[in-house]
Amino acid sequence: MQNSQTNAVRAIRALAVPLLALLFAVTMSAGADEAQDKNASSLPAALKTPVGNRLELSVRAEGAQVYTWNASSATWGTSTPHAVLYANGKVVGIHFAGPTWQSADGSKVAGKKIAGVTVNADAIPWLLLQATSASGPGLFANVTYIQRLDTRGGLAPASPGKFDGQQILAPYVAEYLFYVAE
Repeated sequence: MQNSQTNAVRAIRALAVPLLALLFAVTMSAGADEAQDKNASSLPAALKTPVGNRLELSVRAEGAQVYTWNASSATWGTSTPHAVLYANGKVVGIHFAGPTWQSADGSKVAGKKIAGVTVNADAIPWLLLQATSASGPGLFANVTYIQRLDTRGGLAPASPGKFDGQQILAPYVAEYLFYVAE
């Protein structure tokens, strides 16, 4: 009796991982479809991905843009992102300098800015980025383009820094859309 219960538990465990992975993929795809529909008509032309790419994943980023004061130029330097990525309320990865996105599965994609549009004067610009490198296997392994949309916050302070090298964290929220070749 004990062996049959042990075998049953093993069989259930063997099925659970692939089923959870399938459920995660279907849920991610549903979120991507909603993001595609939401942004297709209202997206500025400069931020549209080239033909031949399809939306694979949509995530919400919550974090901060990190700015460093440069006393010699009297400016806040270029921001560096530091954010957590969420899909369906679950952490799926992180976003950091590069810019780079890394999935909880270990896959990564780095990108370079192609275009930016200021949609809201109180928030960092919306962006179109092209993938410069990707590694995997996993969620980000085959990404070709990334869009940063629906931004809130993240701007550098209007006032000057107090000392050279001072860092501030400007909280921000954004939606990142990841595309792959069709």
